[in-house]
Amino acid sequence: MSELSKLRIDKWLWAARFYRTRSLAKQAVESGRVHVDGARIKVSKEIKPGMKISVRQGSATRMDEKEVEVLVLSDQRGPASAAQLLYSETDESVQRRENYQVAKSAAEVHFDEQKPSKKQRRAHNRWISDQQFD
Repeated sequence: MSELSKLRIDKWLWAARFYRTRSLAKQAVESGRVHVDGARIKVSKEIKPGMKISVRQGSATRMDEKEVEVLVLSDQRGPASAAQLLYSETDESVQRRENYQVAKSAAEVHFDEQKPSKKQRRAHNRWISDQQFD
């Protein structure tokens, strides 16, 4: 495999296994879920090693945001173990995701075999919106 100096962002996101298909990676970039060096980008953006990429994945109820640094460029999708070698997640990103998980588990309300009432749901949602996950 030849060394790549530049690669389209959608190809790299697919090869790094952030998204299952290139079309999903393209949709994520177009919808603003992917930022390079803090700026919104287009699908045709070419990335290089050393760039910082912020990737938001998941649904509206379980959003997961990672900030990674590109280490190696690859246009070949391989096993997950090889894909993890293409990037390194920043320490701040890891800490932010851990804090979010701790707060989320603390916020889980257990109800006795019944759905929460409207008042309980509103109180829970109010508590979640008041939390700072940074």
